[in-house]
This record gives sequence, C-alpha cells and structure tokens, in this order.
Amino acid sequence: MNVGQSFRLAIKSLLTSKARALLTMLGIIIGVAAVIVIVSLGTGMQTYMNSQFEQVGVNLIQVMVYEQPGNRNADADDFYELAEKYPQYIDSVTPALTISGVVRHGADEYERTSVTGVSETVYNPETSQTVNGEQMEDGRFLSYVDVERNQHVCVVGSYLNEAMFGGRGVGQSLTIGGVPFTVIGTMRETADSTEGSGDDFIYVPYGLAPQLNGTAGGSGMSGYLVASTSEDTSSAAKGVIESMLFRIYEDSSWYQVITMAEMMDMMDSMLGVLMTILIVIAAISLVVGGIGIMNIMLVSVTERTREIGIRKSLGAKGRDIRGQFIIEAGTTSAIGGVIGILLGILLANVFTAVVGMVMPTAEGFAAIPSAGGILVSFGVSVGIGVLFGYLPANKAAKLNPIDALRYD
Repeated sequence: MNVGQSFRLAIKSLLTSKARALLTMLGIIIGVAAVIVIVSLGTGMQTYMNSQFEQVGVNLIQVMVYEQPGNRNADADDFYELAEKYPQYIDSVTPALTISGVVRHGADEYERTSVTGVSETVYNPETSQTVNGEQMEDGRFLSYVDVERNQHVCVVGSYLNEAMFGGRGVGQSLTIGGVPFTVIGTMRETADSTEGSGDDFIYVPYGLAPQLNGTAGGSGMSGYLVASTSEDTSSAAKGVIESMLFRIYEDSSWYQVITMAEMMDMMDSMLGVLMTILIVIAAISLVVGGIGIMNIMLVSVTERTREIGIRKSLGAKGRDIRGQFIIEAGTTSAIGGVIGILLGILLANVFTAVVGMVMPTAEGFAAIPSAGGILVSFGVSVGIGVLFGYLPANKAAKLNPIDALRYD
C-alpha cells in the first residue's frame, strides 16, 4: 500500500473505535492545549508589561539611597548638580519617594492609593506633563514654594478626583495618614480611572513624605527619579550617577540605581523562567499521551496479528507493515494535536476575557496564540506519535507470517 492508502486505513481504524481513539488522544489534546495557553498567556503578559513600562518612560532611572547615620549622605542638591554637569545624559531630576498611608475623605477610605513625595521638577511646564507622562487636568502642579515650605497641598489623579469629589477636586480637602491636605490640582486620565490603577495616586511635597510614612525623624531612605535625555543615553546616565554615589559612600551597598530597561529585562527573564517551568509541566502530558498511543498501538498489533500475517503472505514487506502502523500512530497524534490547538485557542480567548473582567486595570492585555507556537505544537504532537508508535510498528514488522496466520 502507498502512503495515501495507509492514511485512509488509519482514519478507518480510528472511526471504528471512536471512544478508544478519543481516550488515546486525550493526553496529546491536554498537553498541546496547555502549551498553547501557557505560551499565549506568557506572550500577552510580556507585551502588556512592556507597554506599561513604555508608558512610564523607558528613559527613567530609579535611584534608592540608604542613609548612613552620622556620615555624609547624598541629597537632592547632589543630583541637581549632576544634571547641570552632564546635560548630554541627564534631562531632569526629581526626588520621588512612594510611601504607605491611608487616604481618607469624610468616612471613605482609599487604601490602594499610591502616595508619592516629589519636588516641583517632576512636572515640566514646557511639555505640560510629568516625567511619567501625566498631564494637568485642572488647577496647578506643586511649585518650588510648596516644596520648600512643605505646604500641605497635593495633586490627585483622575480616579480620586472622580471618586472623592465628583470631578471637582481643586480646593477640596483630604487626609493622608491623618494629616490634612488641600487639593491644588488634578491630573488627566492615563489608565482607566479605577481603584489601584495608574490614575489612583497623589503627589505631595517631598519633604512631607517621611512624616506621612510614620518616620518624622527621617525615613532612612531617599528616592530619586532621573530622566535621561533618551533611551540610548540611559546607560551613560546610570554610570555617572553611580560614580557620584560611590565617591560619597565608597560602598555600593548603600545605594541602588536601576534603569527601566533593566527592570523590563528582569521581568522578562523572570517570566521566561516561569513559562519554561510551566511548559515542562505541560510537556509531561504530551509524554503521557505518547505512552498512551504506544500502549494502544501494541494492543492493535495483537488484535490484528492475523491481518498482518495475511498481508505478509501476499508479499508485504516488513517496511510496509512498519510504515502502516507508524502512519496510524502519527495520524492519531496529529488529530489529537489539531483538537488540542483548537481547545488552546478557545481557552486563551476565555482567559483574555476573564482577565479583562477580574482586572479592569489590565486594559490592553490579550493572550493571543502565535502562528509559530501553533506550528511547533502541531509538529511536536505528530513527532511524539511517530516516536512512540515506532516500537509497536517495529514489533508488527518482525512478526513471522506463518505464526501470525496461526494466531487466534
């Protein structure tokens, strides 16, 4: 028989025992579907995280400085001087320290709100936006006088403006950690204006941040946001910052400098490791499916011993018998692979919808299966069928035709 005839015989054999064929394919179906879903979710998460980093600004550099008691410590003036000395690398500098503190307005509490102490330099009047890309909606941003005198004023994101004040926040009051503040400005929507999203934030004068954090005598840590002139100069800007800090502390354990590009690489690396582990777990299902195919093919060889004997007595060679059973095993796994791919695509779309409902802040997340992933999954499923089908096929090819014809 030629390949076409062997393929038709394989399909006929599967249709004869539909339930057994489906159970045989089950491991392949589950394994392929799991791989499709995992790769789709991983790719979607990676794309979403990268887009979030790009919204924040890939040219941003985050600096954390831990204070040495009784010794000279770096302060904002050191960073301002550095920006003046290296304008080709550093575009702007602002102190920025995110703190924990319950935000209240009347009887309402907002525990997920991000409160960050900043200076007036976080906002650029020329571009009308902050270093994070946020733009003013109403009122004004923090001024030099506000920061210098530690005025109890703040700027709120669009979520708090709507949730607290119905869109009329300027001039209203709120408390952070029990300390009263007056809202002097509101920012435009940049995310989706829901609780915990990128629009749920408050900017306060940097000098007040340690007090709101419950450490009025000093926080022991200072934070700065440095914007490089471009993504290409981020590494050079990081280098001059680290050189300045090492001259002051003479010990790199007292500070940490990390670029957004490095944070993106770290997240991608962690996600890659997690995906690899999950794919290996899913691959176990494929191996189990292959073992199931091998087991059924061994049973099939036993059931069709007389058929094999008749074919050999009519002139079929060992390679013909081997090829037929290998094609049957490959066909079984190929059909299971196709079903697994369709199931994986369906589940990926379901996960995308579920994530959108459960996490409204994850707008833009989509678990979309890639063509490459689908082709690889199909190829692996067929390969496993052929690999695990070879042993039964080889057993069938080596049967003695006389003994096979006598088999009952």
